[in-house]
Amino acid sequence: MTFPSAQPLIDPDRDPEQADPHLWLEEVDGEPALEWVHERNARAEERIKDAGFEPLRTQLREILDASDRIPGVTKRGEHLYNFWTDAEHPQGLWRRTTEDSYRSESPEWEILLDLDALSADEGVTWVWHGAEVLRPHGQQTSPGQTSPDQASTGQTSPGDDDGAQWRHALVSLSPGGSDADVTREFDLATRRFVAEEDGGFHLPQGKGGLSWIDLDTVYMTHDAGEDAVTSSGYPRVARRWRRGTPLAEAQAVLSVEQDHMTAVVGYDSTPGFERHFGVKLLGFYDRETYLLDPEAQDTLTRVEVPTDVSVGFHRDLIVLRPRTDFTHHGVDYRGGSLIVGDAESFLAGEPELTVLFEPTESAALLNVAVTREMFVLTLLEDVIHRVQAHWRDAGQWREAAVFDELGGSLSVGAVDAEESDEVWLTSNDWVTPTSLYRGDLAALRAGEQPSLELLKQAPERFEADGLASVQSFATSADGTRIPYFLIGRAEAVQAAETPAQEKVRGAAQIAGPEPHPTILYGYGGFQISQTPSYLGLAGKAWLEDGGVFAVANIRGGGEYGPGWHQAALKENRNRANEDFAAVARDLVSSGVTTVEKLACRGGSNGGLLTGNMLTQYPELFGAVVIQVPLLDMRRFAQLLAGASWRAEYGDPETQDWKFMQDFSPYHLLTEGVDYPPVLLTTSTRDDRVHPGHARKMTAALEQLGADVTYWENTEGGHGGAANPEQQATMNALIYRWLWQQLG
Repeated sequence: MTFPSAQPLIDPDRDPEQADPHLWLEEVDGEPALEWVHERNARAEERIKDAGFEPLRTQLREILDASDRIPGVTKRGEHLYNFWTDAEHPQGLWRRTTEDSYRSESPEWEILLDLDALSADEGVTWVWHGAEVLRPHGQQTSPGQTSPDQASTGQTSPGDDDGAQWRHALVSLSPGGSDADVTREFDLATRRFVAEEDGGFHLPQGKGGLSWIDLDTVYMTHDAGEDAVTSSGYPRVARRWRRGTPLAEAQAVLSVEQDHMTAVVGYDSTPGFERHFGVKLLGFYDRETYLLDPEAQDTLTRVEVPTDVSVGFHRDLIVLRPRTDFTHHGVDYRGGSLIVGDAESFLAGEPELTVLFEPTESAALLNVAVTREMFVLTLLEDVIHRVQAHWRDAGQWREAAVFDELGGSLSVGAVDAEESDEVWLTSNDWVTPTSLYRGDLAALRAGEQPSLELLKQAPERFEADGLASVQSFATSADGTRIPYFLIGRAEAVQAAETPAQEKVRGAAQIAGPEPHPTILYGYGGFQISQTPSYLGLAGKAWLEDGGVFAVANIRGGGEYGPGWHQAALKENRNRANEDFAAVARDLVSSGVTTVEKLACRGGSNGGLLTGNMLTQYPELFGAVVIQVPLLDMRRFAQLLAGASWRAEYGDPETQDWKFMQDFSPYHLLTEGVDYPPVLLTTSTRDDRVHPGHARKMTAALEQLGADVTYWENTEGGHGGAANPEQQATMNALIYRWLWQQLG
């Protein structure tokens, strides 16, 4: 890493109240701060909106609004539900269709909720946050609760004569895209919200939510009230709320300490395996899981496992996913494994556990989909996808590789985990659009291959002829192999390709073609893996015009399991930065690009990454893009949800600050450094990562006389955009700026 020898602009050893001249920019809606934002937005748009901007913005908007996109669906009863945006409905439509209609080229959709019309009626830009539809297992009522038409309130429940239908939904909507949202009950038969005065559930705006227990009862978390939130800004208490009663009277069933993260409760309605459960999230990676008994005054029974073991249940099984190695009843289990066992036996202290997957040096568990009788595992082997199915046969667990005929990235989800062994499966890669399949794994139990039906195939969004994608490996400062993908013209990327039989390129420089403008993207945190996915917007804005796009699989992610993530936690955070810098050097040494033609881009934790590229490795890049970032690591834990990430970065209010200041970009800025041009973007309505990070970094760079451009969307939340129009504008600004710097 490169640390300038000059004094930092913002003294890391002094109290920010005295040392930080830009602290006033943390006042999100303060008039001086917003005036500052508007001035910089105007400058940015004047600078970036060249002759190529509007044509590009229009092309990106057409991609985002394309009517021939694959509508992703969720099966509930006889219908498939979808949320859809297009040019006429930028805020979106919640709609449904039948399975037969969905298989046709032009499905007939029943519109349930029009968010554009709702936004116009209510004067709020509503952003979809999802819906939960009550599964009808007959006429459900809570333990000890009378039937809806006999409720003590004297009111009948909405649709109380319709308890066996998929009729009742909880819809969550966010104003402007913030994490905080509202939840309202929605009647699928009348296609209307159920008014509070008619007994409908309505949760005011805040962080939290509702989930069904039965027709008249929900579990609820909310951030309103005295001592209602933790230091992370999330609800501290989970409650049970009965229809027709005031929100303030909801019964508390689980709570956490103020310095923990949040409490969560839920209900599994699977017939014969009904369970109430609760989770105390102590921190981002530690939790305690409980079974809750409403019939016994909400008695809590803790599942006795270490706090970094994730616990789930499926029918008669308990499912364990440990982050680190642990020993249980004398048996050792590896972190990153998938472990199952009989739930009753386990809770009785007589566990007989089976390991369905154990990680290796090259293979990690990415995702688990659970059908009625199957566990479907998506694995990464050197960041290449494969799928396994596991099932019980006469008391023994069997396994088989499935869907090997499909290439690229594979995503698997259950169609209905209570009813069948069917799965949705999507396949794509960097330059191949998404295909949607429906598979049925039931045949495996008879020794036959599962069925696979192609349902939908998306068209290309950019000209891919002549493009190629390759995987290569760079060597980080400590000798660790770091995979990365490279996408672009075949002649541009072939120099970086690692021969399959060698895996690692030797030290000798490989001669290549003319260097190309290249974007290096990374994230490197929270065990989130960067895997191939179709580059619709980047393909049109960058690849089609000859640019190269690279994606680095650095430590801090989950590409090789929990260990890959843990290698870059807290005091080891700079390993992620070293890995990314190693890939940047590799792109230059292989001849793919030059420093002058190389940019890096990242958002959120990836914005922290690219902020560290700017401050620690300014000599490696010709341009830097920093989006919705963390940058001031001295104050991050005091801003919005920041306290919840102390398990990732450390606690700056303790001795951790001694190592944290070494990766706090705001405190690494110094005079006399030739910083490359930098573009910072954020959102006023981002209530997860505070916009003050990007604002203050910009002001500090301006103070140093650096070439800095700043643009802040006034809506959008942590995603930076609240609808396709805003997404198109934001991305057009970023790509036009990059072409201006590198082209």
